[in-house]
Amino acid sequence: MARFIINGRRKIGGAFQPAGNKNAVLPMLAACLLTDEELELRNVPRIEDVATMLAILAELGVSVNQKERTVRLCARGIRKRRLSRELCHRVRSSILFAGPMAARHGRAVIYPPGGDVIGRRRLDAHLLGLRALGIEITGGEHFTFRRQTLRGADILLDEASVTATENILMAAVLAPGATTLFNAACEPHVQDLGSLLMKMGARLTGLGTNFLRVEGVDSLHGAVHDVAPDHIEIGSFLAAAAVTGGDLTITPVSRHDMAPILHPFQTLGMALTLDEDGLKLVSRRRPRVRSELGLAVPKIEDGPWPNFPSDLMSVAIVAGTQAQGTVLFFEKMFESRMYFVDRLIDMGARLVPCDPHRVVVIGPASLHAIPVSSPDIRAGMALLIAALCAKGTSVINNAEVIDRGYERVEERLRALGADIVRET
Repeated sequence: MARFIINGRRKIGGAFQPAGNKNAVLPMLAACLLTDEELELRNVPRIEDVATMLAILAELGVSVNQKERTVRLCARGIRKRRLSRELCHRVRSSILFAGPMAARHGRAVIYPPGGDVIGRRRLDAHLLGLRALGIEITGGEHFTFRRQTLRGADILLDEASVTATENILMAAVLAPGATTLFNAACEPHVQDLGSLLMKMGARLTGLGTNFLRVEGVDSLHGAVHDVAPDHIEIGSFLAAAAVTGGDLTITPVSRHDMAPILHPFQTLGMALTLDEDGLKLVSRRRPRVRSELGLAVPKIEDGPWPNFPSDLMSVAIVAGTQAQGTVLFFEKMFESRMYFVDRLIDMGARLVPCDPHRVVVIGPASLHAIPVSSPDIRAGMALLIAALCAKGTSVINNAEVIDRGYERVEERLRALGADIVRET
């Protein structure tokens, strides 16, 4: 077990380079199973979820060669079809092996996936789509995905699930005939996976929309691909700088990926500019919440892309505690995402939990240090950000949870001015 020790009230600022998108690289790692040729991924973040996915691939017989942020994978020698129970329980993304393994290797045995406990996370959309493509699925202690007659299909998802869209997409690229996917997720990480699949020879259209069309091909080939910057990490470090009063310049940044994030953060009083030189945050002595028309209390709510990402809701709430004014935060995606706000109240935040999905934040509040634990990746990062602006010395236990989604977070924050150390 590890923990972070943080002495608060140090400005976070300077130049920051984001790592590759966590939620993009995880399905890309599974996509190596779609070809016998080498897949080279660059700008791969060095995080625990990536390490777990690579461990699964190595157990299956995939050749894994990792050097710094470049990973080379070759699935020519697959020798197993059953994933490790322990490794499956570590990550939600283990379910992403179902589509590519069943479609190309005939069978996959996968134990129920783990990951963050932020509410119910259904697998129904995965099963609906894969069955439509001709993959037989049986369940119990584990799921067995077995290819029958792989074929294209018209599929309407009952929710715009990111991982279900990715899983179905990776199976559909090898399914003979045409597949249409309605109500598909269109987040940046889904688009980045689609770009990789097209480099590998897949034929698909509609990336960035909720309607995807795939023409199945006989085989895919190797490719080299650079993982796009992680817009969730960018948002997290913006929040850290904003609550501590620092100036921050971030590059590289995708204007397209940041579009749904800028307005809510500007509502929280952040002075942001985005141009060819990157994304810049200029500090303000006291950020002020931007009221809506008629001086109405503003509402920040998440939803499927291009709405505000659920993964940034926790850090946005912390940013709200340091801005002058009142904001209603509405978490629509997960019923347990906001449980961490009790810890913010213990730190001195002025907020009112309305129900599992809504909380009213009244700022600014003077936060003070307390010992806390990281309940999930994003809430853990949010509590770390709160500690950065709190008076005194905070202890963030269960640091490994944050490591699952953020690369060397204490080193990178220290480089920006934070007083933070890791203790094991």
